[in-house]
Amino acid sequence: MTHLFNIRPLAAACLLAISLPVMAEEATKPAPVNLLEAIQQGKPMTNFRLRYEHVDQAATALTNEAHAFTLRSLIGWQTAPLHDVSVAMQLTDVHEFNHDFNDRRDNVSESGKSTYPNIVDPGYTGINQVYVDWTGVKNTKLRLGRQQVNLDNVRFIGDIGFRQNMQVFDGVSLLNKSLPNTEFFAAHFDKVRQVNTARRSGNMDLINAKYRLTPSTNLIAYGYLVDVADLSQNNGDATVTSATAAQAGNGLGTSGDASNKTLGLRLDGSAGISQDWKVLYTAEYAKQDDYRGGSSLIDADYYKLGVGVAYGAWSVRFDQEMLSSNGGRYAFQTPLGTNHLFQGWADVFLVTPRQGIKDTFVSVAGNIEKIKLYAEYHVIESDKPFASTSAGGLGDKYGHEFDASVSYPVHAKLNAKLEYAKFSESDVYGTTPGAAVTKGDKEIIWLTALYTF
Repeated sequence: MTHLFNIRPLAAACLLAISLPVMAEEATKPAPVNLLEAIQQGKPMTNFRLRYEHVDQAATALTNEAHAFTLRSLIGWQTAPLHDVSVAMQLTDVHEFNHDFNDRRDNVSESGKSTYPNIVDPGYTGINQVYVDWTGVKNTKLRLGRQQVNLDNVRFIGDIGFRQNMQVFDGVSLLNKSLPNTEFFAAHFDKVRQVNTARRSGNMDLINAKYRLTPSTNLIAYGYLVDVADLSQNNGDATVTSATAAQAGNGLGTSGDASNKTLGLRLDGSAGISQDWKVLYTAEYAKQDDYRGGSSLIDADYYKLGVGVAYGAWSVRFDQEMLSSNGGRYAFQTPLGTNHLFQGWADVFLVTPRQGIKDTFVSVAGNIEKIKLYAEYHVIESDKPFASTSAGGLGDKYGHEFDASVSYPVHAKLNAKLEYAKFSESDVYGTTPGAAVTKGDKEIIWLTALYTF
């Protein structure tokens, strides 16, 4: 019982976090002239997120349903700029109140939990972010240290903030807004800590240039050069290279080098057609190739096309996203993106199967008073056929998924959210129903409470 109430989230730091926001609420003061004033005029980076997650997944080896009750504590503070320099530090603690799930810490199956579905929220205590910002040049911010990064719709680069342990990068980043209607972001990172707490080293060079065509429409060009052999996506049998081989992973095997470069262009925005109505649209294309020793199999394309309408607080969209396959041997990968938000929330496709993915989906969002509602429905197919026990031995229909959420602000600092995801398999992926490689039906429920200072 003492373990259940072992609140490791740093009791002394909690007291500090409670007192510091009081300082921040004081009347605005002149720019700080010393370190004490810089600290007093800073801002909190503190929140607590309590979550219950339940997973029911159909697979022969998974004889138990997973239940996870976890608390994430983020406690931090960023000083106000002093001589154009500010300092931020944020501690993190993820506490598991129970162990009825496979937490995949360091991307390894938890001992004794092979019969439970994965819920990748391992217990962890450490530094989430620690960085120095320098703003000595107008319209420019230089950041050095461990940091969260979210670019565009977080498809390619994101902090995976949905999971209790975030993804954070170690290195230097630059944000410049000197040119009219333009934002330029560049970064070099040599380490990344992933949501499974595994630390990966290499060279990650990111460039993202955004030009505001209109107040509501952006044109974005990007290049992401990732010289890292494995970002937890390498597995499966690399010796099986036919287009119909239904193997797990990205097709490179456990010893393959996944280093790649991704170059792309994105148009995203909206246009008003009346006082209440507006049109929503997205068009994006990217190309992924091998980079600095990466496998020659890395050769794939990406596109996303979408259109929708919005009326007041309500909107509906139709989108199609394609992550293509190189002849069934390798498919377009996004290992540094917030993949939970794509191809459905059930996390069946965090690694793109080597046969690729074509995802056609509709989404609806809106508000009823303070209640926020959201739902989406996906029809998910492959780019190339895969081996299957159904559809005459070959298939191209992974399945379909329904996702929905409702959130409500209990008060200004506390938000409650209920989420649901249901993936239903169509053509069986693989030749052995229920085997580890099989996608299988999967149902998840999340109940989350977030308190922010």
